[in-house]
Amino acid sequence: MRRKDRGIDFEEVVSDVEREPNPVELPLKPGLFKAIFTVTVIICLLFLANALFLAVAKGNFYKTRAERNMHKEIPILAQRGLIVDRFGKPILENKFVLSAFLNPSVMLQMGEKDEALKALSETLNIPEMEIKDKLSSANLEENINLKIAEDISTSDAIKLKDLSLNSISVEGDYKRHYVSPAFSHVLGYVGLPTKEDLESNEKINLLDSIGKAGLEKYYNDILLGRHGEKIILRDARLNEQEEKLIKEPETGETLQTTLDGELQEYFYERLLAYMKTKGQTAGAGIAINPKNGEVLSLISLPSFEPDNISKYLNAKNQPLFNRVVSGLYSPGSTIKPLHATAALEEGVISTTASINSRGQIEIPNPYFPDNPSYFVDWKAHGWVNLYSAIARSSNIFFYTVGGGLPKNEAGIVQGTSYPINSLGITRLNKYWLLFGLGRETGIDLGVEPTSFLPTAEEKEKRTGIPWRVGDTYNISIGQGDLNITPLQILDTIIAVANEGLVYRPKINMNRPEELLFDVSDMAKSLKEVKIGMQDAVSRTYGTAYMLSGLPIKVAAKTGSAQTALNTKTNAMFVGYAPADNPTIAILILIEDAVEGSSNTLPIARDVFEWYYQNRLSPASSKI
Repeated sequence: MRRKDRGIDFEEVVSDVEREPNPVELPLKPGLFKAIFTVTVIICLLFLANALFLAVAKGNFYKTRAERNMHKEIPILAQRGLIVDRFGKPILENKFVLSAFLNPSVMLQMGEKDEALKALSETLNIPEMEIKDKLSSANLEENINLKIAEDISTSDAIKLKDLSLNSISVEGDYKRHYVSPAFSHVLGYVGLPTKEDLESNEKINLLDSIGKAGLEKYYNDILLGRHGEKIILRDARLNEQEEKLIKEPETGETLQTTLDGELQEYFYERLLAYMKTKGQTAGAGIAINPKNGEVLSLISLPSFEPDNISKYLNAKNQPLFNRVVSGLYSPGSTIKPLHATAALEEGVISTTASINSRGQIEIPNPYFPDNPSYFVDWKAHGWVNLYSAIARSSNIFFYTVGGGLPKNEAGIVQGTSYPINSLGITRLNKYWLLFGLGRETGIDLGVEPTSFLPTAEEKEKRTGIPWRVGDTYNISIGQGDLNITPLQILDTIIAVANEGLVYRPKINMNRPEELLFDVSDMAKSLKEVKIGMQDAVSRTYGTAYMLSGLPIKVAAKTGSAQTALNTKTNAMFVGYAPADNPTIAILILIEDAVEGSSNTLPIARDVFEWYYQNRLSPASSKI
C-alpha cells in the first residue's frame, strides 16, 4: 500500500515561527559595523605596510638573498698603490699571494657555522675567538666575504678547498713586500682592519689591507685600491655553471716621495755598520733639502720587518718606535746656534766681545761660602768670541750669554761691559718658540709628541723648588729639561742655513711647499752664526774639523747630551752643504754613545761625500 506524503500546512509553519523567537531578526548594536570596518582597515594597512617594508626597505636585502641562491659572488682584490722614490724607483712591491675568505651569510644559510669556524681555526692556526671577533665586525647585509688570513701556504689552501664548504673560499690576493729595512720607519706597514678602523673610516671594508703606520697609514686613502667582483652562476643544487666578470679591480694611486732611495740605503747601511762596531743599537738619521723641506732620507734604528710586526712588539730598544718623528731628546750643543742668534738679537753679546774659558766658572753659595758650585766646560778653550765659541762648542761662553756671571767672574769678559745682560729663561723660551720648538713640524708621517720647554713657573709648580741660575746654565748648553724632536733640532739649523726661512718637512712629492716659520728678520745675526758653523769645520780647533777634507764646503755643529742621570750620553751632529748654497741638511743621532759627538763625525763625512759624488759633482748622473 502506497504511503501518501503529508502536505505542508503554511499556516502551521507561520504559527510555529510566531511562537519561537528568531535571533536573526534581533536588532544589531550600532557600533558593531564600525568596529568590524576599523579592524578590517587596520589589518589591511598592516599587510600593506609589511609588503612595502619588504619591497622597499628590505627589497635589496631579499633580492640579494635570492640572487645568492642563484650565484656565488667572488671578490677580485685590488692592489694597493706603489710607493716610489723621487726618481720613480719603487721602494716596495705587491706580491701575489693566496688568502682565505669566509662568507658569513652563506655560512649561516648552509648551516656550516661550527664546521667552518673549526676548519679555519685548525688549518690556519688562528684562535676561533679571533675569527668570531672578525665576524662581529661584519655587516651580514652588506659584506659578502670576510678576509680571515692572507698569504696562506699552498698546502693550507688545498686543505681548505678540499673541505668543499660553500662559505669558505681561497682567492688570489696581494701582499706588500718591502724591499729593504732601510725604509721601514718611513714606509710603515699594513694589516687587516679592526672594528675601530671600520668605524672611523667609511672608505675601508673587511677585504682591505690598510696602513697601520708611516706613509702606508698617512696616505692610506689614496693608496687603497677598489676591489673588483665576479660571479659564478649556479643551478638550484648549487652546481657551478658559468663565471662572469662584474667589475674590474682598480689599483690604488702611486705615491711619489721626495726620498732619494740610493741615499736612504747608503745612509742606513753606513749608520748601522758604524754603530755595530761600537756596540750601539739605537739611533737616527735625517737628510732634508733646506730649500723646500723635501725629506731626502729618514732613518730610525733599530729597524724592523714590516711583514712580521708581532716579532717586535716587546723587543728591546723599541724597533717600532720612530725616533726621528716621535723621539724627544735633549739637544745638547746643537742648540747653541739658536742661542747665539738670540744673544745677538737681544744685544747680550756682540761679535767683538770675548769670554775667557778657563775650564770652569765658580758660583758662590750664599748659605755655605766654603762650598761654591762649579759649572765646567768640556775643556779650557781660552779666550773665545761668538765664532770660535760655536766652532769650539764652548760651554762657558753660552753659560755667560744664557745665565750671566757672578761678580767674582767679571774678569773673564772683554769687549763688553759687566754685568752682561744675559738672556735668561724667559727670553730663551721666546726664541725657542720663534724657531718652531714646542709645536709640530707637520711632517706627513703622523702624530708628533709635544716638546717640553722648561719655564721657571713650571719648575716651581712641579717641584716646589725655585728656578736658579744653574738651571739656566744647563738649558743654555742644551742639557736639563729641554726636550725636542730630532726634526725640530734640524729645523733650527736649517733656519741658519736659509737665513731665516724654514719649510715644512714633506715626503709626498706632490704635497705643496709650505713655510713652517720665518725668522728672516734675524738674517743679520744668522749670517754671523753661519760663520761660526763654517769655522767648526774649517778651523783646526773646530769640533767638526774631520770634515774639512771633503770636496764640498760644510757648515756643522756637534753636540752631546747626558741622559739617565748623567750615566749615558747621546751624540748628535747637524750640518749642511754646500755651505754657501745648501741643498742638503743632515742630522745624526746615536743613543748611548760612549765617545760622545765624535761618534757621529765619520758617518757625516761619508754621507756628505756620497752626496757630492753622486748628486752634486759634474760626473754624477742624478741631480
